[in-house]
Amino acid sequence: MGHILIKNIKGLYGIDESGRQVRKGAEMADLPFIENAWLWIKDGLINDYGSMTDFNMFDERFTKTPGIDIKDATGKYVLPSYIDSHTHLVFAQSREEEFVMRIKGKSYEEIAAAGGGILNSAAKLRAMSENELLEGAFGRLQEVMKYGTGAIEIKSGYGLTLEDELKMLRVIRRLKDISPIDIKATFLGAHAIPMDFKNRREDYIKLVIDEMLPKVADEGLADFCDVFCDQGFFTCEETDRILQAASKYNLRAKIHGNELGITGGVQVAVKNNALSVDHLEYMGQEEIDCLKASMTMPVALPNCSFFLGLPYAPARKMIDAGLPVCLATDYNPGSSPNGRMGFVVSLACIQMKLTPEEAINAATINGAYSLGLSETHGSISKGKKGNVYITKEIPSLAYLPYSFGVPSVETAIVSGKKIAVNY
Repeated sequence: MGHILIKNIKGLYGIDESGRQVRKGAEMADLPFIENAWLWIKDGLINDYGSMTDFNMFDERFTKTPGIDIKDATGKYVLPSYIDSHTHLVFAQSREEEFVMRIKGKSYEEIAAAGGGILNSAAKLRAMSENELLEGAFGRLQEVMKYGTGAIEIKSGYGLTLEDELKMLRVIRRLKDISPIDIKATFLGAHAIPMDFKNRREDYIKLVIDEMLPKVADEGLADFCDVFCDQGFFTCEETDRILQAASKYNLRAKIHGNELGITGGVQVAVKNNALSVDHLEYMGQEEIDCLKASMTMPVALPNCSFFLGLPYAPARKMIDAGLPVCLATDYNPGSSPNGRMGFVVSLACIQMKLTPEEAINAATINGAYSLGLSETHGSISKGKKGNVYITKEIPSLAYLPYSFGVPSVETAIVSGKKIAVNY
């Protein structure tokens, strides 16, 4: 299973045998590589690699391995697969009507207050069966794999009732069973206050804590618990209560924070030892200092800023302050209807002023940390999963973010097996 030899690689990037889990600060500019390289994936894992000057095609490892797939990568680069640590991949339908509303001047908050946004997706999802949701989500999953994603996180949060939150999480579990890439599930019952609870928010919070969380834990449906901690959604005190309750079920925190303002989301994330705090379009020095004293990964979602016209997370400032930064797509129907990590990397370079090396580290090794997958994903390391992608023939590494929006993946490989790429 999963035997592939890639030879004549123009540049093998993302090599790391240090065992590090995170690259931060100045380290993010370092993306170790070998020119004119080869890579050997055996039994689905990275077995070895090196320079073509030392390559021996008659090595017994290759000649005695049945079913070996040999790939010539002349003029092409090989990199570790992207890790997309923040998505809402399971949803019912697109929301292009809100796209038009924004063009006409409506704000994110105004659309949400009118029953759009998250509540719109929740209403559509309740009308769909589990099988229908699975079919749509699996199609989207196959799409992002073709563009180089090798592990992904998927949240609930469009159910907002006990039954429908469980429905979403069961779909994610079924995706785990049929997907060739690793999937992490996040319970996001605290995504918004449903219309039925508009004047009873405390009742909804109790529903999340007293009914949803125990059931989610009992069925083993989630790896993490997330809360939308921001103005107009959940307060820091409410977020803290929910995350404290989730910790009793061993669900580690991941937080939506500071998308709409400096509202304390970073501080409550750090207090609860969150694995990551995501969005961060609004950040001050206090938030940066708080993160520097923590193990919480800051995750930027530039697709959302691009699509909604929000500020971009100050990733350049965070890196210069010594922090790590992660990049993810936020793939969802309302604020980021695009799951291509390559476009996220381009936006990070163009709008956030990250170098190509920094952006790729943010989308690979730091993404793996944000999902608790550091031991198996995120870099070219012996013993890690054989998840890589081969680019088309391109002139340089910088050409990847430079050619924004242009598909650059020629071959996606997951556990040593090629994924069909058809654009």
